[in-house]
Amino acid sequence: MESAPDRQRAPRRHLMRIAIAGCGQLARMLALAGWEMGHHFVFIADPGESTDCVRGLGDVVHLDDALSGANLYTALGQPDIVTVEKEHVSVPMLESLCDYCLVAPTPEAIRICQHRGREKNLLQSLGVATAPFRLVDSAETLIDAVESLGYPAFVKSCEQGYDGQNQWLIKDSQSLGTLAASMDTLPDLVVEGRIDFDRELSLIAVRSTSGDIATYPLSENRHREGILLTSEVPAPNVSQATSAQADAIAHTLLTHWSYVGVLSIELFDEGGVLRVNELAPRVHNSGHWSQDAGVTSQFGNHLRALTGVVPGATQPARYTGMLNLLGRSPSPAMLQAPDISLHWYTKSIRQRRKVGHLNLQASDRAILQKRLTELESELYPEGEAL
Repeated sequence: MESAPDRQRAPRRHLMRIAIAGCGQLARMLALAGWEMGHHFVFIADPGESTDCVRGLGDVVHLDDALSGANLYTALGQPDIVTVEKEHVSVPMLESLCDYCLVAPTPEAIRICQHRGREKNLLQSLGVATAPFRLVDSAETLIDAVESLGYPAFVKSCEQGYDGQNQWLIKDSQSLGTLAASMDTLPDLVVEGRIDFDRELSLIAVRSTSGDIATYPLSENRHREGILLTSEVPAPNVSQATSAQADAIAHTLLTHWSYVGVLSIELFDEGGVLRVNELAPRVHNSGHWSQDAGVTSQFGNHLRALTGVVPGATQPARYTGMLNLLGRSPSPAMLQAPDISLHWYTKSIRQRRKVGHLNLQASDRAILQKRLTELESELYPEGEAL
């Protein structure tokens, strides 16, 4: 058996067996990208997790208490690499595999990103700006934090909070009192003070086992009811200084963790000055545009990084955008348009659920923005809830 340090080097052969923790749409798109490279895949499913998205793409191993370390490594068919499609996975399970194969990103990076409090403390220790924040675990500390940071304040669960879930906007003492009265039933929370940002951006960055780093252009993201709806790339009106600041944040984090794979960084833009909102140690919804933009997709670059290949091209020649399909399917007429590419996740349709996305390209930014607006209006009529 190779030692853990030896396993952190570039893998030994070109075609790999890769295990992905998770069976959702990101695992699906990773496997589809990897098939083109000749890699083979196996998936790790949590108890009760749906495997619809990865059906037919590789074997599935269902976790139970007996599966860790050598037993899990054997059940997975002795993979060369283990990676993740989500951050909410068992860190002890990932650590148990480190003696047998490359686990990337590192379990430590995933452990930090699972918890908003740990994540913000790390960013603060590295000198990376965030919104002002306080960690709270009781009604008293919640009230003190909000009164200290001021109204409005944003309260978020430290764990399992995404797509607008487990988040509260505290506008006044009445809404604060209501939430404080519920603290006995809530997990640890982080309270964020208000910042007057202009827009939300994101950066997709990748680092290979050889240490090579590449970044995609900044994406401007629009949300609806707390869920990402559209991404536009490259983000408009981004100065060279702002791009350099985003790249510096990425380099700081990737180097700190000796990170391998794609790291996604959500950012607030305050007049060109950036603050980190959240990190995701994986491929990300705001990077889906890269699948049809004439570059190496985020999925391809994640796999290149894991298998010891330097990152591929990340700078698109045309303007590109992405529109999420949230509990909606596109009309047949929509799919006839020559500028649209559909990516469907093979999920059943239900309210607010991400079931697919549309990618678009245009030679002119105004045309791209017009098309995104038209498609959004058709799929999500004004005033209609997701």
